[in-house]
Amino acid sequence: MNADPSTNADAPVAPPGPMPRATVLLIGTLVLSAFVMVLNETIMSVALRDLTVELRVTATTVQWLTSGFLLTMAVVIPTTGYLLERFTARQVFTASLALFSLGTLISALAPGFAVLLAGRVVQASGTAMMIPLLMTSVMRLVPVDRRGATMGTISIVIAVAPAIGPTIGGAVLSSLGWRWMFWFVLPLALAALAAGVRLMRLESGSRVIPLDVLSVVLSAIGFSGVLFGLAAIGESAHGDPVLPPWAPIALGVLALVLFTWRQLRLQRDDRALLDLRPFTHRTFVVGVVLSALLFMALLGAAAIMVPLYLQTVLGESTFVTGLAMLPGGLAMGLLGRPVGRLYDRLGARTLIIPGSIALAAALWLFALLGPGSPLVAVIGIHTVLMIGIALMITPLMTDSLSSLSDHLYSHGSAILSTLQQVAGAFGSAVFVSLATLGSASDTGIPDMAGLRLGFVVAGCIALAAVAVAVLAVPKRPAPNAGAVDTEGEVGKVGEVGEVTV
Repeated sequence: MNADPSTNADAPVAPPGPMPRATVLLIGTLVLSAFVMVLNETIMSVALRDLTVELRVTATTVQWLTSGFLLTMAVVIPTTGYLLERFTARQVFTASLALFSLGTLISALAPGFAVLLAGRVVQASGTAMMIPLLMTSVMRLVPVDRRGATMGTISIVIAVAPAIGPTIGGAVLSSLGWRWMFWFVLPLALAALAAGVRLMRLESGSRVIPLDVLSVVLSAIGFSGVLFGLAAIGESAHGDPVLPPWAPIALGVLALVLFTWRQLRLQRDDRALLDLRPFTHRTFVVGVVLSALLFMALLGAAAIMVPLYLQTVLGESTFVTGLAMLPGGLAMGLLGRPVGRLYDRLGARTLIIPGSIALAAALWLFALLGPGSPLVAVIGIHTVLMIGIALMITPLMTDSLSSLSDHLYSHGSAILSTLQQVAGAFGSAVFVSLATLGSASDTGIPDMAGLRLGFVVAGCIALAAVAVAVLAVPKRPAPNAGAVDTEGEVGKVGEVGEVTV
């Protein structure tokens, strides 16, 4: 532990000074790059209805353009703990944006659903590397007393980008075809790649460690099996599935159990693909649980079911649907840094509890809507939902990772990011399947009865989040009230702008 008296918990806390320019440049480039990439999680959500007609597939099939994206991220992210140790941060950054750009090009040129889904998978593989790289860099480079404000900026990427994705998608789709959603993004991705390689001279230590292929296979089978089975439940309502839904779910659960067992064995020799020791920290566990419930609501209910309600029940166009979701996305974006600063002063509990209550209230209000509900009511409820998420996401991410030691940051961020994407994919598959099963129509497109069932289930999940927030989020001082970094150096900035990550 650092013996410097300035780090003593009883000493007065000096106001944080400005961060070095090189650190600001690094984080800014990562944030902008990640924003472009995460935007693609939900940019196609407003196009799902049109794609079911153009590509001649059902709603439960076409939603895999979103769920498949999230699932691929969940499969790839567990490997990022290994990647960030084996390769330099600059190499990971370059590979991430190169894969994303390639996937965007494939999607733009796709002749049908299969190739389009393949392009989305490649896109997601690149995106999966960027999020843990961004979070790990912040935890290592930013002082403890400024992490809340900085993680508030990251929340704009992780939560606001998918929140405004439908708005951008609706604007593009209203005047151009769905392919232009990718042609619009491709130059932005290439520009981010060029800027990052040229301006961000990242240097980081790496060590030669073997990749446990069996762990990768078990992870892929586990997550994909569970999600495929959940989606198959919805498909079974419109025909006989190739496999009964319980079969892939059972296979997936078994694979995940074996994956966990293998990681526990390998981490004894520091060779685990995904080190699970962060789960020994109570604050991290609570943050992971709440983050999973939050992302089920964000990516399952808000990003998928709300656009379906606006289009299939209220009969709104894709352009109006996108505009209706814009106020909520803007509210979340504007609250990102203020919530981060409040976290630095007040701690997590003061923000997470009212945020979870707002989340639950909004989802139950959605369940009360019907075919005659005014558009302004939908906009207002969606905005409340986004405000609730904004109050939760920054404290959850910052509190979770701040509870870990430095050598666990990369694995902790990989675990957190993995479970966020799994929860989002889980929410998308479950809510669309429930909406399809509960619909009176047999067209494969959810109606009001089906969507109401989905919102009720989402509301129950949000009530569980309220219970966890009230009972489990610890009461403790704000992070900057005598916070001590006992794990050594936070980060180093070289004389020529190079940053050690």
